[in-house]
Amino acid sequence: MTSTRLSPEIWITAGYDALCDGGPTALAAEAMARRLTTTKGSFYWHFKDVPAYHAALVHHWQAAALADVLACLEETGAPDKRLRNFGKSILASKTETALRAWANSDPSVAKSMAYVDEKRLAYIQHLLDTFGLRNPAFSQAILAALIGLPQIKIHPADSHAGFEALVDTILALT
Repeated sequence: MTSTRLSPEIWITAGYDALCDGGPTALAAEAMARRLTTTKGSFYWHFKDVPAYHAALVHHWQAAALADVLACLEETGAPDKRLRNFGKSILASKTETALRAWANSDPSVAKSMAYVDEKRLAYIQHLLDTFGLRNPAFSQAILAALIGLPQIKIHPADSHAGFEALVDTILALT
């Protein structure tokens, strides 16, 4: 067992890896302690119980996802490049795919996902507005692609290509 004190951030990062590898059942205190070669006491030092750990994982992801949206809002540059970069960052996240799967069985995770999706949708619409594309169906289609492409288990490069093709098609309408 490790004698180094593990920070909450280490537990969170390990939790994301465990979630990606084994789903939400892999997030039990004992399983996480084994994963980090430490004791359950270390887990309980930082988290009241497993539900509190789950809440911390979801809260951390939500805060990071919203920070990404805010950072994108502050970016300068061509709106099409900003949209493409935004999409690529979402498609690159294995954690997001695992969280979405977890959201199917956990209402609190689903609520967090819905909140982030709402902010992302608003950002996408903001970018499309700069092209005069005000039909919300376009931003909804882009967000749906960002959510759905990783779910169909195609190669990540194909997910990116599908996203790029959709953006190209929508922007060609201007």
